[in-house]
Amino acid sequence: MLTKQASPAEIRQQCRLQNHTGNTSGLAAGYVQANMVILPKTDAADFLQFCQLNPKPCPLVAMSSQPGDTGIISAAVDLDIRTDLPSYRIFRHGELVAEQTDIRGLWQDDLVTFLLGCSFSFEEALIADGLEIRNITEQVNVPMYRTSIRCQPAGKFSGPMVVSMRPMTPANAIRAIQICSRFPQVHGAPIHFGDPSAIGISDINQPDFGDAVSIKPGEVPVFWACGVTPQLAIAEAKPDFCITHTPGCMLVTDIPNSKLALF
Repeated sequence: MLTKQASPAEIRQQCRLQNHTGNTSGLAAGYVQANMVILPKTDAADFLQFCQLNPKPCPLVAMSSQPGDTGIISAAVDLDIRTDLPSYRIFRHGELVAEQTDIRGLWQDDLVTFLLGCSFSFEEALIADGLEIRNITEQVNVPMYRTSIRCQPAGKFSGPMVVSMRPMTPANAIRAIQICSRFPQVHGAPIHFGDPSAIGISDINQPDFGDAVSIKPGEVPVFWACGVTPQLAIAEAKPDFCITHTPGCMLVTDIPNSKLALF
């Protein structure tokens, strides 16, 4: 069983061997975890612009140098993007058609990979400051919700923002804003805390992705922009073919979290 002390290389190897197929929350302390989107070259320019126009939910950490590349040296050594995530989602014409743990059989020479910052990275900074992360405490995937906030469109890509949620006291929510503002490449400061309906969430106990967590008396839900947002943009854009990570099942990179801190 993997622990937070496991190295990024060890985690990727266990994913490659299909020994770890679950979420990566709490693993690889000190290292950036990344959301992933893979698209054909014909759709890559529009998606890159979508990321540039929506840096909160889609903070670009790295991308493949050439179409067809299966490694991204700036993110990790000995990386095979086709095997080194716990689980992948396959979309055709915007529809989710499969989840699988290996995409080598689907690989094409025109595919471009995008790695986007993930909220799991800033969780470490929050924990170091003494803030509890409920999904880690309860050993479940972080709850994620679609919202009424629309992203800026780019070419064929548009859609609502997805957010992840962690319950905190109001005082701790303010502290989380201060801490996460240092990490814009992994979603930065929360976009909202308090009333979920203000951002279009009707039932906080029914996340659209991930798992529900307990919210204790005196706590409020705190919401961060989430890297699952591109999956909804893909559903609206309906590209012929696309591969993403399964929500919560990230690529663990060799990039230290500290490298992304502004100060």
